[in-house]
Amino acid sequence: MPIMEISIVPLGTGTASVSGHVANAVNVLKKQKGIKYELTSMGTIIEADSVRQLLAIAGKMHRTVLSDKVVRVVTTIKIDDRRDRKLTAKGKIKSVQKRLRVLNGRF
Repeated sequence: MPIMEISIVPLGTGTASVSGHVANAVNVLKKQKGIKYELTSMGTIIEADSVRQLLAIAGKMHRTVLSDKVVRVVTTIKIDDRRDRKLTAKGKIKSVQKRLRVLNGRF
């Protein structure tokens, strides 16, 4: 299962706040079936069945913000697509936490 981190930044909105535009983009996610997502302070993590699905979602989110009376949007995405075993956002965090326990002598 591929994972994508997406950050959408509208430019030229006349204000430093982008939360309303981010909310519009997150509303796109709420309408998608079969995905998991987590909103973070610097972006949104999305899990889907395929990279194709992730890219389609990213495009919808980007266009939603762009059509919101915003003439310029910078969208950054990172995709992690692992084929040798199941990949989840929570699993990646648990793996790091496990290694931290080993490094700090707590098994």
